[in-house]
Amino acid sequence: MERNQNASRRPWIRKTAMWTVAASFGLTALLAGCGGGNTGSDENAAGGGGGANNGVIELKLWHAMGGVPGQALQHIVDDFNKSQSKIHVTAVYQGQYDDEFNKWKATQGQGGKDGPNIMQVYDIGTKFMIDSQDIVPMQDFIDQSHFDISQLEPNILGYYSVGGKLYSMPFNSSQPVLYYNKDMFKDAGIAEPPKTYDDVLADAKKLTKKGPDGKVAVYGIGLATYGWFFEQMLATQGADYVDHDNGRTGTATQAVFNGPEGLKIVNWWKSLYDAGVDLNLGPVTSQTQNAFLAGKCAMIIDSSGVYGNLVKGAKGKFEVGIGPLPRPAGATGGTIIGGGSLWITKDQPKAQQDAAWEFVKFAASPQEQAYWTETTGYFPITKAVYDDPGFKDWLKQYPDFQVAVDQLHSSKLTYATQGGLMGVFPQARQTVQDMLQAVLLGKQQPQPALDDAAKKVTDAIKNYNLTVA
Repeated sequence: MERNQNASRRPWIRKTAMWTVAASFGLTALLAGCGGGNTGSDENAAGGGGGANNGVIELKLWHAMGGVPGQALQHIVDDFNKSQSKIHVTAVYQGQYDDEFNKWKATQGQGGKDGPNIMQVYDIGTKFMIDSQDIVPMQDFIDQSHFDISQLEPNILGYYSVGGKLYSMPFNSSQPVLYYNKDMFKDAGIAEPPKTYDDVLADAKKLTKKGPDGKVAVYGIGLATYGWFFEQMLATQGADYVDHDNGRTGTATQAVFNGPEGLKIVNWWKSLYDAGVDLNLGPVTSQTQNAFLAGKCAMIIDSSGVYGNLVKGAKGKFEVGIGPLPRPAGATGGTIIGGGSLWITKDQPKAQQDAAWEFVKFAASPQEQAYWTETTGYFPITKAVYDDPGFKDWLKQYPDFQVAVDQLHSSKLTYATQGGLMGVFPQARQTVQDMLQAVLLGKQQPQPALDDAAKKVTDAIKNYNLTVA
């Protein structure tokens, strides 16, 4: 539904300022390692919003899925287009998530003619999308159509729900897991993947091998200094990232990740590096994935969403195993859902919004979700998939994936596992990554580094909150 020009003027002024401050906080400076790829077709990349063509409603779906996930998404779009004749969806790859955000910014206030009708956004963009006021909450469509969400995974819905309202439909949902080289584990006499921090260190020492030149040829683990992993490790200890119950019961005003739980994570990370068993390649997870596939490290921590790529890449070389995300001994928390979700934009006629909702429902259907999981390794967002005979057969073929499923289902939904909510999460994640590198390289000690990082994030939150107030 198109806006009244005068009525939209003040929000547009506020949003322009919000975009400006977000850009200054490094919104576009961060890779999207837990979701979007950096490869994919740029065909039609400049495509704008949809319209009506010979009675057919045309929709544009902007996304950040490259590689195998991008191909799988296109398959779902093709399935939808073939399933009916009134709506046609065109999937448009926009690069990484931050690239997609920048392009969306450029279309704001233009009545949606050049922007997307449906937009895939990474998890940590949730608060920013809500504050933009340029989306229609998914809850509105759920209520008006009496759509039954009881079959959707509660731990996945929890992330994208704020104040009891679902703002976007989960799509590419993932959690971090430990991937390990089963052949290397067997050769080292290790029967099962490590479950605690102490276990990881002990196993990594056994798995680290030196070459004839005395240099390390195989590292026990390749742990990317990716901020998403730090967030997850906090949640396994039941700790929040920001105040006000992780920003869930009130607007976050300060970072609180520099407590004992955060220190335990950084000290453990440093112990791996200092012991010479951690291959530190920085925060880009694709680099540790490549090292893992090349046999340069025996373990990595990464998203369940890369399972398909890793199995394919290791075929004929070694068998890939999955273990739960390691945690400190005695920790009883859970993990946070990652990945991305689908949003319906506000600057478009009601007919297009309703058409977009039809596609969202289709993408969330058990049949399409089963295909999505089997192809990519992202979780199905609906529990009904687990009753699908074909999916059961797939799990028998890849039984290790059950470990990731069990981790999801065993995580109790709390404020910690619901995930932090703030408008400057991309910058916060970058700040944590810089902190981890500074500690590993000996530039700072763990506690002062954590305190400095928390202060930087707190300052960013305060500035953002002033801008959107």
